[in-house]
Amino acid sequence: MNQPDLLINDPVFQFKGSMLAVTVLELTHSDLDRLRQQLANKVEQAPNFFRDTPLILGLDKLAGGESRLALSDLMQLCREFGLRTLAVRTEHPDDIAAANALDLAVMPPSNARERSITPQDSVPRTPQKPAEPVRVPSKIVRTPVRGGQQIYAPGGDLIVLAPVSAGAELLADGNIHVYGPLRGRALAGVKGDQSAGIFCQGLNAELVSIAGVYKVAEDLRRLPHWGKSVQVSLSDEMLNILLL
Repeated sequence: MNQPDLLINDPVFQFKGSMLAVTVLELTHSDLDRLRQQLANKVEQAPNFFRDTPLILGLDKLAGGESRLALSDLMQLCREFGLRTLAVRTEHPDDIAAANALDLAVMPPSNARERSITPQDSVPRTPQKPAEPVRVPSKIVRTPVRGGQQIYAPGGDLIVLAPVSAGAELLADGNIHVYGPLRGRALAGVKGDQSAGIFCQGLNAELVSIAGVYKVAEDLRRLPHWGKSVQVSLSDEMLNILLL
């Protein structure tokens, strides 16, 4: 086999799955002016979290009777705040046509049932037992986390035995434990683990997030749990914050 033939047969790509969390902007009203103002308020609380954030536009919860949004205008507004639209979640024909014109992927509504992609005339294969996950030891930080620092625990939990200052960022594929005040940002389950949690002895955070679902300081300050020891969990795409 000569050199050109070897080059032709040499693979130049491979498909890989990913469990990276993607933020969903779930719209309930089609008022772009209100959306711009409310997005600006959110971004002001946590500007780094929104920078080049991959986004799915959820249009399936728009109030009935309201006019449909111009998808190109909506995407442009999102780009102004660093949000990069990857796909649209909808079943409305007008939205689907607009998404196709813009070469965007279309996802089914959040309450849609999963459907099999196995052809009816094919023989179902016996499902194989998934491989046991490799357990990664927790990452332990014993010194204060200063503003501007970012600490990531890949594949496991992050345990911080000291205060976390404003402007610091904690990330973990698993849980985050802070045995002291949490004033920075904490993002648990960053690869999509919805069972992850956040535990801290003083909730003063700029942002808490689990599997891409988040609350910023503006929301957290309204809670009676502000400044207290709490645990944060995720269920039904909503964050639950309880006193420890």
